[in-house]
Amino acid sequence: MSLRILSTDDFAQNPFSHFPLFLSLCLTANLAVIVILSRGRCGLSRCITRYLVSMAVTDLLVILTAVILNRIPGIYFRGSFLSITPVCSLSIVLIYIARVSSVWFTVTFTFDRFVAICCQKLKTKYCTEKTAAVVIGTVCALSCLKNIPSYFIYEPLYTINNVPWFCKVKLEFYSSPLWAAFDWFHRILTPCLPFLLILLLNALTVRYILAANRARRRLRAHSNGENQSDPEMESRRRSIILLFAISGSFILLWLLFLITFLYVRIANVSYFSGCNFGDSLFILEESGFMLQLLSSCINPFIYAGTQSKFREELKTGVKYPLRLIVQLFQQ
Repeated sequence: MSLRILSTDDFAQNPFSHFPLFLSLCLTANLAVIVILSRGRCGLSRCITRYLVSMAVTDLLVILTAVILNRIPGIYFRGSFLSITPVCSLSIVLIYIARVSSVWFTVTFTFDRFVAICCQKLKTKYCTEKTAAVVIGTVCALSCLKNIPSYFIYEPLYTINNVPWFCKVKLEFYSSPLWAAFDWFHRILTPCLPFLLILLLNALTVRYILAANRARRRLRAHSNGENQSDPEMESRRRSIILLFAISGSFILLWLLFLITFLYVRIANVSYFSGCNFGDSLFILEESGFMLQLLSSCINPFIYAGTQSKFREELKTGVKYPLRLIVQLFQQ
């Protein structure tokens, strides 16, 4: 497993140690998304809203676990309770659970949009708020079960007065066929399989939309004799922009992380050990981490950039406290 907590001396030299501070600023953005979408005033169906809110919640949990509970304590609160081996192992498991849930919520959202656009008969049964709740609950439960073995991957970096400190990957993780199989299974489920599913579903959705749009243009041209604006095609266009923006950013920001895993396993080398911060593998690995964590921050900006009603709600939310301040001074 590439995700681990370095020693305190390592963090002091880590050239990427400032990055978690930047990521912590994304907490506000994800909180704003949760509040705005939960109000249900963005013109989205309850089904879509459930998926988007679940994605925002898990993105928020990724930041809380990976940054607030992992990296920031390792940099600024060295030797705290969070650095004890059982605690940091548990925090890493929580990171995996939040991250896997976030990834698969992206897949379930993509599948929901595929069904809504391409499978009209199935749409009325599948694209419902109740189905979305069941799917979200199932993904969360499976993510928890899948990541329980990750707790046993780590061992203490130091043992002082019989207290184990920090986490490092056990050497047997690289030599044991069982752990190698688990690592492949872990990476195939996140992010290899999501990559393939998202690409396949998006390709099928695009093919369906292009065919439907051509048929619709021919029908309208035949009936009206001219090319007029079509509200249905405009609605499809907005839906596909949101879908591709979310799934496309996921693929791009997770790609380097996937490349790192493939390099480690195919070249039969170990993940970075914390000894040389100029090492190319360290730079590759940490860059993959940063982009992966950035994927948990980018969705709020996608919503703001693609949804006009979301922008209106955001402006209203920003103006509300300002109006209160002005009213207080006027009294």
